[in-house]
Amino acid sequence: MIKSWMVIGGVTLLVALGSNLVTPDGVRWFKRQQRPRWLTFEWAIPFIWTFIFICGAWSAYIIWESDPGTTETWLLMGFYLLLEVAIVAYTPVMFALRSLKIGTIVGAVGTVLGLVLTLIVLSISGWAALLLLPYLLWSPVGTYTTWEMMQLNNID
Repeated sequence: MIKSWMVIGGVTLLVALGSNLVTPDGVRWFKRQQRPRWLTFEWAIPFIWTFIFICGAWSAYIIWESDPGTTETWLLMGFYLLLEVAIVAYTPVMFALRSLKIGTIVGAVGTVLGLVLTLIVLSISGWAALLLLPYLLWSPVGTYTTWEMMQLNNID
């Protein structure tokens, strides 16, 4: 029998792979953009996101196991999926449109969705809400970084 954590982890992995749907032209465009001087940790960003996705999947697992199969739980799983799609859309959408402004908007939307999901989940499980905290802390950093890059590159 397939366990719920396997399904949640598998869906998380499949959606996360969507961030690789970028063109070489988009990657070149992004690499040419100036970065803020304080952005010395860019090498760590993939590791940070991996940790955030693991925490998000674990949070979803806790919520699923608290009341499996109910309409409310399925709706929450849909909200987790919506948040992950918003997170993953950042890179391919920004690269395809070559717009740091769009990246900033997508990042801000993800931050708001993450905050709303955390507040909803908090009433069900403090642990599940706590596991969303890394995203709530990191998302504004990423969004601000993209906004800073927009200012530095004098575009959009």
